[in-house]
Amino acid sequence: MTRIIFLDVDGTLVDYSNQLPDSAVQAIRQARRAGHLVYLTTGRSKAEMYPELWEIGIDGMIGGNGSYVEHRGEVVMHQTLSLDECRAIVDWLSERGLEFYLEANSGLYGSERFEEAALPAIQAYIAGKGEADSASWTVRQAFPDMVFGADPYRDDINKISFILRDDQDHLDSKEAFPHLKAGTWGGRGSHALFGDLGVADIDKAHAIDVLLAHLGASRDDTVAMGDATVDIPMLEYCAVGVAMGNSSDDVFAVADHVTDDVDADGLAKAFAHLGLLG
Repeated sequence: MTRIIFLDVDGTLVDYSNQLPDSAVQAIRQARRAGHLVYLTTGRSKAEMYPELWEIGIDGMIGGNGSYVEHRGEVVMHQTLSLDECRAIVDWLSERGLEFYLEANSGLYGSERFEEAALPAIQAYIAGKGEADSASWTVRQAFPDMVFGADPYRDDINKISFILRDDQDHLDSKEAFPHLKAGTWGGRGSHALFGDLGVADIDKAHAIDVLLAHLGASRDDTVAMGDATVDIPMLEYCAVGVAMGNSSDDVFAVADHVTDDVDADGLAKAFAHLGLLG
């Protein structure tokens, strides 16, 4: 039976230093040789899908936490913020003194002072993932291809992330833009480091549903693997949901199977456990 496998990237396929375990690469390649389909299903926009990820050999991607779907080079779905929505968000963030970056398939576009302002949040995010050298990280290390100084008013934006001073910034963003999807990341609840605003009514589960309809495939044949709260919709939607060992407690609660940490060959162990290697 052909399985359709959906893999989160950060914390699932790669660790928080962006290291890609050889065991994960070999497991994906072996699963595809066995006839299974593999899609990376991530909050990243296509601009952050660096060559080493494509070179693994995959069948496509879901990006922007569900705003973009691609199958073997064909764009199946792409929902973006309108130019007016982008302008309104940028102006609102600027008026509040919140630094931000725009996430598009064409690139990541940082606000004027994002590099300086985001440093504490980036280091806290890396430290929260257990990296011992978090204090040495820079924003450019975390976002090596981020563009600074570009026009922030764009019509190709998947979502906009911004630095949170506290949870009230997130709550106010929900109130200011009730027609958009407001989220947080880099921590849970009031401990989140970043907020984001994107197209309403999308998540990874919705994008998987769109892709399955395009393929003429059944959710009965699906497997999802993830580690973060944003992965919960796809873990619940798919026939089998796998939590990485480094997952948060809410992810463990919905998983059908728990594997090892990302940097302890967790992905390869899950593939073997589920019989995906042939």
